[in-house]
Amino acid sequence: MTEPLHHTATFDTTDPAALGPLAHALASVVRPGLHIHFSGELGAGKTTLVREVLRVLGFEGKVKSPTYSLLESYEISGLYLYHFDLYRVTDPVELEQRGFRELFGGPGVCFVEWPERAAGWLPEPDLTVRMEFDDGRRTSVSPSSEVGNACMIRLNRG
Repeated sequence: MTEPLHHTATFDTTDPAALGPLAHALASVVRPGLHIHFSGELGAGKTTLVREVLRVLGFEGKVKSPTYSLLESYEISGLYLYHFDLYRVTDPVELEQRGFRELFGGPGVCFVEWPERAAGWLPEPDLTVRMEFDDGRRTSVSPSSEVGNACMIRLNRG
């Protein structure tokens, strides 16, 4: 019997230092083929969070924002990570023309900022990270698949 999707976990991310525990939590569930979507307003901290997750995973080089290139790739201990920033995408066909679809079907980990810019083209994420400005900053993580659910169970065990 399949376990129902786990509830959303919420993290206080009031300042950049508060992203550390969330980055560690996300890094602990990274595995081949995982897709994580990052949503939030400009300046919410999406790229900063991805940068921190990569550092926790052991990447020591420069982590650039893929705002203009759309994609930055990293290899950490044999694991391929693809960091997409789709903010400047006006037509998802552009992603198809660049050959990005194959990256979403392989064993690499896909971190996607601004996934709503390619709605209908991207596969469903395993996890969705929503960064919000309310009374302070708050970040929620929720599952969208069985893999995501397994990640949430692990995140909540801590």
